[in-house]
Amino acid sequence: MTDPYLTAGNVWQLRHGPQEIARLAVTGTDMPWVRAEVETLPGFERFRPVFADQEQALEEEDWDRADACYDQIRTALTLTFPDGGRVAEFMLRIHGDGTAGWRWHHEPFVPFGTAGP
Repeated sequence: MTDPYLTAGNVWQLRHGPQEIARLAVTGTDMPWVRAEVETLPGFERFRPVFADQEQALEEEDWDRADACYDQIRTALTLTFPDGGRVAEFMLRIHGDGTAGWRWHHEPFVPFGTAGP
């Protein structure tokens, strides 16, 4: 079964509070990653350095710094499906070339070492 959210051309939204700061237009998938072209909007520039630092940390295999960037992104930003519903959990990378990749899940992740429901 094909996930309708992953159809090429569908647009996911990146939000900071109520403000839409980027549109992610799906270009394809490389499961478990979704790939997209990024259209930045007013408000995105505030977060560009965090995504750049995340990309550099990953290239340098500095996992603690990459995790800190992930925490900053997840604390400040939300991702919405093309239908406007909020994504419960996601790991997003926005690259300097105007592309993005992300993984997502319908349910929040359970922190390591804690009991699930």
